[in-house]
Amino acid sequence: MAQAEKKGGLLRKSSASKKPLKEKVVLMYDEIFTTEDPSKCNPRFWEELFLMKVNLEYLEGKLEALDGEELMKIKDNINCLFQHCIQALGEEHPIRVVNALQTLCALIRGVHQKNKSTSGFDIINMLVGFDKAELCMKNLMESLDSLLCAEGSESLKSLCLKLLLCLVTVTDNISQNTILEYVMINSIFEAILQILSSPLSRREHGYDAVVLLALLVNYRKYESVNPYIVKLSIVDDEATLNGMGLVIAQALSEYNRQYKDKEEEHQTGFFSALTNMVGSMFIADADEKISVQTNEAILLALYEAVHLNRNFITVLAQSHPEMGLMTSPTSPVPTTPVTPLGTTPPSSDVISSAELPLDADVQTSNLLITFLKYSSIVMQDTKDEHRLHSGKLCLIILTCIAEDQYANAFLHDDNMNFRVNLHRMPMRHRKKAADKNLPCRPLVCAVLDLMVEFIVTHMMKEFPMDLYVRCIQIVHKLLCYQKKCRVRLHYTWRELWSALINLLKFLMSNETVLLAKHNIFTLALMVVNLFNMFITYGDTFLPTPSSYDELYYEIIRMHQNFDNLYSMVLRLSTNAGQWKEPASKVTHALVNIRAIINHFNPKIESYAAVNHISQLSEDQVLEVVRSNYDTLTLKLQDGLDQYERYSEQHKEAAFFKELVRSISINVRKNLAFNTLSQELLLKEFSTIS
Repeated sequence: MAQAEKKGGLLRKSSASKKPLKEKVVLMYDEIFTTEDPSKCNPRFWEELFLMKVNLEYLEGKLEALDGEELMKIKDNINCLFQHCIQALGEEHPIRVVNALQTLCALIRGVHQKNKSTSGFDIINMLVGFDKAELCMKNLMESLDSLLCAEGSESLKSLCLKLLLCLVTVTDNISQNTILEYVMINSIFEAILQILSSPLSRREHGYDAVVLLALLVNYRKYESVNPYIVKLSIVDDEATLNGMGLVIAQALSEYNRQYKDKEEEHQTGFFSALTNMVGSMFIADADEKISVQTNEAILLALYEAVHLNRNFITVLAQSHPEMGLMTSPTSPVPTTPVTPLGTTPPSSDVISSAELPLDADVQTSNLLITFLKYSSIVMQDTKDEHRLHSGKLCLIILTCIAEDQYANAFLHDDNMNFRVNLHRMPMRHRKKAADKNLPCRPLVCAVLDLMVEFIVTHMMKEFPMDLYVRCIQIVHKLLCYQKKCRVRLHYTWRELWSALINLLKFLMSNETVLLAKHNIFTLALMVVNLFNMFITYGDTFLPTPSSYDELYYEIIRMHQNFDNLYSMVLRLSTNAGQWKEPASKVTHALVNIRAIINHFNPKIESYAAVNHISQLSEDQVLEVVRSNYDTLTLKLQDGLDQYERYSEQHKEAAFFKELVRSISINVRKNLAFNTLSQELLLKEFSTIS
């Protein structure tokens, strides 16, 4: 009976009389958490420790359970463990290296939990000790660099990257993470580039490498010289830049694919049946259910590449035949558990398939098309904070592209025509466009379509003023290039003009509500100046003379909106209120639009009276316009084709600081060190002597 009780005690987790049975590694951890040196009684203690399977949960939990004072008492043992981990990274036995890497992850995360201002101890001192910090961190970074660059195990490389991501993201604000000073001094930039330039390494580790680089670039970027910024800005190796582009394209494309799958599921499911039954009144609510978590980390990587490296611009337009040729690796590949997109890379089977183009034709896709499709999805719903941030970052990236001379050259290239299927928000008053009827056009047309789509679909109570301003700025920058290079783009300009006039109408209709939160005159001025740009320089970039006539037709047809806008700004500019100055700027900007309306309207009325026509057709109005240009007098307006270039540090620093904090939290939350099961590792390292 006593024997049976004993056996039962071993099986039960705990009982009143007996302690639970502990695995050997846990007992060894307990020895480290005493004030005694664990190797005193057992000289082979450290050697044995790294042969044991790591218990991450127990080690982290044990560290978190101690207060700052208790942790300081065992500081020598923590320092010793950290140093022995670094030594073990140089071992020949891969199992020791794996266990050392996982132990380091647990140590860094566990000790960082205590790094609160109340604890009063320094994280570096706690982990390695001030006296040995420089040498220890140098050895750690050199070991990680060697492992990443070696031709050895892919599993080890994966763990190295996860350790580095752990190191970078232990604090919400990465710029407060003092350990990163050592990552700056002992750069792993070349190791990251090597991963991106090699097809095999890129397929296995490209995602983690790109996210790691994006985060490192943002360490104290405004306060000191960050070597990762300097080095990224001068990379000119084609294979490396293309590799980075491929990783970003794959992640964005995976998001697009997931969204498309959900959309199709949605259309054939319950909501579709419900919509058919009760009409389209629930269409907007139904579509809000289609949500795939946005990927700010990969978007940040794209931004840094576009913003910092002029050479990367060429990658945007390159098609990726490699995507269709990739095959799954033959060696065993550790799979990543299913976590929200934006935190882990697409699995290798996804990457190896030709998933980049959602179009039927594999050859007609590139990173820019994939990015535009991604943008068209995330910019649909800006009510969610993550999507708002994603939408803003998409527009910032497009701003950088719209300012770049080379980017504009391929955007407007008549020999580079693409069919870009952007996602359009379901709206009651318009039918869904048939994807197959899309024409092949220069890529700038897709950018303009995206801007028009945003303008039309976001006139709502929670007005995203900042996004609208960016949107209009992008259109303006593209027009400036067209005017400068005399590019006559065959585009449906009427859609843009109509969207802009409706935007002005919305601003006027909601004047009181919007003025309580925003200076709507800044946006109104930008819209009016877009029209001024068309009026003043349209003959140099509009595709045909009849396009210029159509511009005048639209202004005359919608004259009531411009008249109402003038009345509103005149009223506010003559009052001594806070809006006097911004409103008066709009008043002055309207001078040519009002001249056109006041010149042609009497001519049109006279034509109708003489010909006894109550309502003129479009062709008749255009005839009046064409025959009365000669007597129209317009004022020359300065600075219409000039703009302030994008500057991150002065205007966007707060946004990026918050964005990087959000990404850091997300990456840390979804970082899985035990994705490599011990069984898989043992199988991979079965040749250990």
